[in-house]
Amino acid sequence: MLYPLKLKAAFKDYLWGGTRLRDEFNKQTDINPVAESWELSCHHDGQSIIENGSYTGKTLNDYIETESKSVIGTKAANKKDFPILIKFIDAKQSLSVQVHPDDNYALLNEGESGKTEMWYVMDAEPNSTLIYGFTKNISHQEFAKRIHDNTLLEVCNQVPIKKGDVFFIEAGTLHAIGAGALIAEIQQSSNSTYRVYDYGRIGKDGKPRQLHIEKALAVTKLQPPTRKPEAIAKLSCFTDYDLTILAQCDLFNVSHFHLHGNCNLNAAKDSFHSILVLDGEMALTCNADSFTVKKGDSLFIPANMGEYILNGTGEFILTTL
Repeated sequence: MLYPLKLKAAFKDYLWGGTRLRDEFNKQTDINPVAESWELSCHHDGQSIIENGSYTGKTLNDYIETESKSVIGTKAANKKDFPILIKFIDAKQSLSVQVHPDDNYALLNEGESGKTEMWYVMDAEPNSTLIYGFTKNISHQEFAKRIHDNTLLEVCNQVPIKKGDVFFIEAGTLHAIGAGALIAEIQQSSNSTYRVYDYGRIGKDGKPRQLHIEKALAVTKLQPPTRKPEAIAKLSCFTDYDLTILAQCDLFNVSHFHLHGNCNLNAAKDSFHSILVLDGEMALTCNADSFTVKKGDSLFIPANMGEYILNGTGEFILTTL
């Protein structure tokens, strides 16, 4: 059965999180803090639950297994697992300085895909920054020594951020989201993260949080980032919406829509559509059915569902394969 699926997120209470996802995005959870909401996920560490239609209460993975992988799209025909994970991230405190492995390393050592990701900055407090690679090329020996000496931040590329900024974080890129940032993250479906610096913080067990130094040394690109932290293109030639292309790669394609009217979209057989509502309220109409979506909502549109319409005022991110 092909219909737009409204999804309930899985939540994470990492110690650096805040309350904005509950307070501003109406996320219903008792955990505190609310660091992340996994808005589109079939990952075993946190799965999306369907909130409407005949599959209410089932996981998105249940839906795919029942309806067949065709609902993901022909671009995923050769993929073993659902390929994408999409999150909201509320960084009240800075995240650890970390790196993710590529596919080859992760499949061999973690049993899952690697993790290339993209960040869209939904909001940022004044003077917020994030870490994006190194300021210069460094040697493997210097990287290891600076981790040991707690001087790593001296060679990290710290970038000021504001609403609307876009960062493409290829696997192997050292990075960290800074305090005060509210982020939408589109990534490969992987939870493999190697921490190398964590500000000396203590975990819930009363011990310093684990670092993953040897694995990080094996996968980190010891150089400044090669991509500029910006969107690919902004198109303002549409009557009822402004369109910004945020990222295009062989893993995912991501666009931001600022809607002030009607937007006609078409989920063809090659890929599902993910709709992540960042702000406002709009009606989603498919065939004769219509329902309201609002800030914080996440929708999975099955591949080959065909045309659907979004009407209203607000912002959303569209992700496809």
